[in-house]
Amino acid sequence: MAMQEERKLQTLPQNVVLEDRKALSVTGVSDVDSFDDRTITVFTQLGELSVRGMDLHISNLNIETGELTVDGRIDALIYTQEQPKNEGFFSRVFR
Repeated sequence: MAMQEERKLQTLPQNVVLEDRKALSVTGVSDVDSFDDRTITVFTQLGELSVRGMDLHISNLNIETGELTVDGRIDALIYTQEQPKNEGFFSRVFR
């Protein structure tokens, strides 16, 4: 990603939209740390975000635009106070 595009991603507002606890859309996502059918952990501009629930599925992930869409039964959204880390699951896989 070019430096200018990276700065643009960092200045975009982060949005979290939860529809009927079944569909979640998040913008401002920089990487995915881990995922399974009960927990998805992503790095965002505002820190680490954990999505917890049942039958969770990442239906869309675009790191270039910072967009993530999750389907399933969503029980909790939890932010940590930490700043985003440089490497996540996909960064380590696609080196």
